[in-house]
Amino acid sequence: MSDFFSITTSILFHGLAMAMVLYLISVGLSVTMGLMGFVNLAHGAFAMAGGYTLVILMKQQNLPFGVALLAAIVICVVLSLILERLLYRRLYGGDELDQVLMTMGLIFASVGAATFLFGPVSQSLEPPAMLRGQINVLGREFPTYRSFLILCGALLVTALWLGLERTRFGAQIRASVDNLRMAQTLGINTSQLFTVAFALGSGLAALGGGLGADFLNVGPNYALEYLVYFLIVVAVGGLGSIRGPFVAALIVGVSDTAFKYLAPQYGAFFIYAITMAILLWRPRGLFGQSA
Repeated sequence: MSDFFSITTSILFHGLAMAMVLYLISVGLSVTMGLMGFVNLAHGAFAMAGGYTLVILMKQQNLPFGVALLAAIVICVVLSLILERLLYRRLYGGDELDQVLMTMGLIFASVGAATFLFGPVSQSLEPPAMLRGQINVLGREFPTYRSFLILCGALLVTALWLGLERTRFGAQIRASVDNLRMAQTLGINTSQLFTVAFALGSGLAALGGGLGADFLNVGPNYALEYLVYFLIVVAVGGLGSIRGPFVAALIVGVSDTAFKYLAPQYGAFFIYAITMAILLWRPRGLFGQSA
């Protein structure tokens, strides 16, 4: 019985840590896809850029963890604004196939750029001294960094929920997701809103990619390798939702951790099976808008 409790606790802990990373990366994609109707498959490239920037600044420039993480977010937000203005904006409201082809092209471009700049080997994050080792919680030892990750994730989830549910900006986003044309009729500057939402989503992706570099290895194929996880979280949670991706990330994070521990020979089969079952039950996701 004690072994069962120990295994369950470990699975829930590590699954929750992974869920926080998946949520931070995926929630921006959910909002931008629901708001803009833009199929942005290259969203994971911003997470990869955030992870690379954090690791390189800490290793080569010896910047403190907090400073390097903030710098990674700022750099990725600036990069996203440039790409939004030069590339994404040209395809707003365009054909979905064109959007898929363009963003897939960006993924392969990011793979080539990362390989050229950083080499083919994955980069590992070395947490600061204060976040290494173990902490004791109710008589059990847990990795300090992943405990920090869960705490940060919980705070950010709360901040996002309050920001989008209790502010004017959040009300504008929710109104635009619900009915874009009506929001435009009411005088909401949706073009500016698109830009801000895109930058916010990219910044969150960079934050998730940086914080999650501890166990989502940052390598040249990052944006392609983890794309399916980000899309599953968005699809299961529902487009345009804030709480949907959080619930979906919990399902994916805990399930993936459990199945890799209990039945590693089946790989991600069970994740895909759960995803198909949920989407057959609710084709628009758990919290997606009804037709």
